Amino acid sequence: MKPANPTTYSNVQKTLKHLQIARRMIVFGWAGLFGLMMFGCGTPIITNGTGNLLSAARNRVLPKADSAERLWRPDLAIMPFIEFQDEDILIKHVRNCRYRTETDYDVRHYDLLFPLADVRTLDFIIVPFNNNSLLAHTMFSFGLVDGRQFIVSVEARLDQGDSYSPLRGITNKFQLMYVIGDERDLILLRTDVRKVEVLLYPGRATPDQVQDLLVDMLQRANELQRSPEYYDTINNNCTTNLVDHINKLRPGRIPRDLRVLLPGHSDRLAYELGLLNVVEPFEVARQNAHITELAQTYQNSSDFSAKIRKR
Repeated sequence: MKPANPTTYSNVQKTLKHLQIARRMIVFGWAGLFGLMMFGCGTPIITNGTGNLLSAARNRVLPKADSAERLWRPDLAIMPFIEFQDEDILIKHVRNCRYRTETDYDVRHYDLLFPLADVRTLDFIIVPFNNNSLLAHTMFSFGLVDGRQFIVSVEARLDQGDSYSPLRGITNKFQLMYVIGDERDLILLRTDVRKVEVLLYPGRATPDQVQDLLVDMLQRANELQRSPEYYDTINNNCTTNLVDHINKLRPGRIPRDLRVLLPGHSDRLAYELGLLNVVEPFEVARQNAHITELAQTYQNSSDFSAKIRKR
């Protein structure tokens, strides 16, 4: 019998591994959906199987990515780099693209210099997926004392011509990237181009806590320059990283919960944990958090960030 081709055998092994991962994701997705159906958006009861997945996510070892240069999508090609200058912070390559479509846009960046003490506020932004209410993209927006805002968004870094897929995000297809961008860029890309809803909640945190959180996130952005990691839909995504940053500074502040791995309802989790600076019932707060119409109305306003916070 002719021996098996080593390359073919290796590909079969990889395919089997990917299928096993996908199967676990599908099972987990149904477990999460069942939990949400049974218990609404309250804290779900965790079965042993789901608990094991949550535990694995919490204690994950993040795989290092190949550092070889790739042909990146132009708006994701330039990574931010941060210089810590005594009491000041200089963020190089703050993204400020202007999008006409998903593939037609002007790539622009600027540098942002400010004293760390000027960082005062934190907002939580959630962008639910149109085709799956269990999934969402989440971001933090940081506010300076002079009214300027910038967003830190943990994303999958795409190659030219590539598109994001949650299923492909579990196969080491994408690298991880911290996009630091202008609010007009990152919000209008979603409200005007991708036609998805954007919700913005004021966070409950002291200026010192906000500053500590920002420094930790900026340090990680620099680390990814030196040591790339793979994005992972379950273990290393937007929401798991935001949670890691908060729990690093305040251990146990956000407990393990299905709504971290399925973040479509992460805003309710944040509300229940007292992380949002709102006093009204959650349903009212969520309605007030919608900024899509405001963003579209004031997209050309010089005080865009202030206008989208107009309630």
